[in-house]
Amino acid sequence: MLSRTFLAVIPGWLILCCVGFLATSGLAQPPGANEMPSVIQVPAEAQASAQFDALAATNAYLAQIPADKTARSDAYFEGGYWMILWDFLYGVIVALLLLNLRWSAGMRDLAERVTRFKPVHTFVYWLEYLALTSILVFPLTVYEEYFRERKYGLATQSFGPWVGDQMKGLGVGMVLGGVLAMLLFGVVRRLPRTWWIWGAVVTIVFLIFTVLISPVYIIPIFNKVTRLDDPKIVDPILSMARANGIPAKDVYEVDASRQTTRMSANVSGFANTMRITLNDNLLRRGSPEEIQAVMGHEMGHYVMNHIYKGIMFFSIVVVLAFVYLRWGLDWALQRWGERWQIRGVGDTAVVPLVVLLVSVFGFAITPIMNTSIRTQEYEADMYGLNTSRQPDGFAQAAIHLGEYRKMNPGPIEEFIFFDHPSGRNRIYAAMRWKAENLKLFSRREEGQ
Repeated sequence: MLSRTFLAVIPGWLILCCVGFLATSGLAQPPGANEMPSVIQVPAEAQASAQFDALAATNAYLAQIPADKTARSDAYFEGGYWMILWDFLYGVIVALLLLNLRWSAGMRDLAERVTRFKPVHTFVYWLEYLALTSILVFPLTVYEEYFRERKYGLATQSFGPWVGDQMKGLGVGMVLGGVLAMLLFGVVRRLPRTWWIWGAVVTIVFLIFTVLISPVYIIPIFNKVTRLDDPKIVDPILSMARANGIPAKDVYEVDASRQTTRMSANVSGFANTMRITLNDNLLRRGSPEEIQAVMGHEMGHYVMNHIYKGIMFFSIVVVLAFVYLRWGLDWALQRWGERWQIRGVGDTAVVPLVVLLVSVFGFAITPIMNTSIRTQEYEADMYGLNTSRQPDGFAQAAIHLGEYRKMNPGPIEEFIFFDHPSGRNRIYAAMRWKAENLKLFSRREEGQ
């Protein structure tokens, strides 16, 4: 969990990538334990027979979703389209406010009075910047992450514990963001001609390190992680892991229900930090078939090296962002640098301008980033179906996901806004897989 305060550290598109690498939870996060039953019944049209039709089975599953629940999830998800825009515009306004009122320059001057040692000066400036921007974005944060989530039945925390988690996120942002800021400004000051090249390298290495250590060192700051001992759940998951060459000896549970009603799972980390994790909402609401389908999907991410492929793609994006920054900073500082009292690229007062420029870049490439993630999610869907052999469990997971995500978007809408395949497409993929493997289900019925 990373609060909106951390969005002041790194623009939202960067956080999206990092969280995607960490969690890779493609079937994650449906809400509302009281919204729909935990186990969806397999409709007659979806049961194995000589007349089985994938499209008819898909429509039968979709028909199980009450109309009012469809309208509610559509409203929530479509409202998120606007939140993307408001988040971007709000961030632009905050950055321009810090620049034009010379607050950023004032924070730099204060940091310089505290110490002349450049790394410490950078860290002090970062603390000032993050504290101020956290206050400025708090109204939007509290609406979007607290009131809106509670309105749609997605949040379980009262205001006090929610603020407590926001403060934890602020602390994480201060430490990690401060270290990254010191590294990047150190690069700029020592390599003024090639800072954009080495800045990209430092950013990539730092974020990879952060993502890989998060399962063990960051997630426990927000949630309790315990080893799961229920053999009915653990044994099938570890069996799938062994069959797919995943070196996992335990399965872990995270108490996500203290914050949200969403369900999620992931296979994340590296070497000794590698973990298979399910949240308690999935364990409580999901059928055994659904849990196996979800974990097959997550194992697909791991086995197909999606984390590392994603890092490669993300590295290209980071390099392009730094190329754009080199041009954008030079152009902006030539025009307004004196007015903003910014001395150059190596001046810490330039941070709001950096955040502004990268936010514009990230906002513009949102459909590209979503398409990259969505493609990997579809690959993991197919892997999960072949691994778990639970197409009906997969359909159940897609329906649970549809409690907060629009099930049936248009193709352009899905291309721009969806970082996962739509619910309808996922159910159809599962039923199409079932249609090609009907003999498996016939044998199951004969054995019963």
